[in-house]
Amino acid sequence: MAFVSAVAVNWAYAREHDAVAAMPPISLRKPRRFVSQLVSSRRWLLAFGTETAGWLVYIGSLKLAPLSLVQAVGASGIAVLAYAGAHGNPSRLLRHERAAVALGFGGLALLALSLVDTHQSDHRPGSVSVAVWLACLVAGALVLVGGGIAIARAPALGLAAGLLFAGGDISSKLVVYGGIWVIAAIPLVVCYALGTSVLQKSFQYGAALTTAGLATLSANAAPIAAGFVLFGEKLPHGTKGTLQLAAFASIVVSAVLLGRVAGPR
Repeated sequence: MAFVSAVAVNWAYAREHDAVAAMPPISLRKPRRFVSQLVSSRRWLLAFGTETAGWLVYIGSLKLAPLSLVQAVGASGIAVLAYAGAHGNPSRLLRHERAAVALGFGGLALLALSLVDTHQSDHRPGSVSVAVWLACLVAGALVLVGGGIAIARAPALGLAAGLLFAGGDISSKLVVYGGIWVIAAIPLVVCYALGTSVLQKSFQYGAALTTAGLATLSANAAPIAAGFVLFGEKLPHGTKGTLQLAAFASIVVSAVLLGRVAGPR
């Protein structure tokens, strides 16, 4: 289910990028006009509908498996972005983009090997820890959106969107626990809404693989860390634990490579 969700969501990102890149400049400071521009595009609406369907499948996967496992599988969606961005011709990708995709997929293969004959489990986190974690993600995203870090605009906005999506993903895991954690629906809506807005803006600054790719991988990396810090997940012992660490490291390195900005192609 996590894999199907990743394919649907990242295909939608590629199509949203094409639609938004063809629009006049959009501004997050004018939300009504911003939303009007998006919903007036049939291509964008179709892509967003697909993204929403993929997200619903993602919620189902969270009911069945720990957060870090679902997010690591979700990193496979980067291949969909690469294929769509290259219009079916991988040779059109830059060298570091091909390396990023290969690392992301390699990490997924290592993760699959590490899960053979293992049982993954998690538990409900503390409310204070969750609040601090979500606040840090949102604060980091705001710094990136405001230009507080000296990196190019496209990867900065892509990374900011990813951090916001990560907050939404963590909140989604909390909601599926039920009970008092249903209140996490509030940061879920806020983080996803802000993340979606920032991602659309990033599409007018760079390619889908740079913007949505970096958002996808950072949105996977932060919840993977949260799985161990907040939700009490444990690494397997021995070789399998080493394989999982290598898999998670591959995702992070893949994101760093996608953050590189080359000259015009």
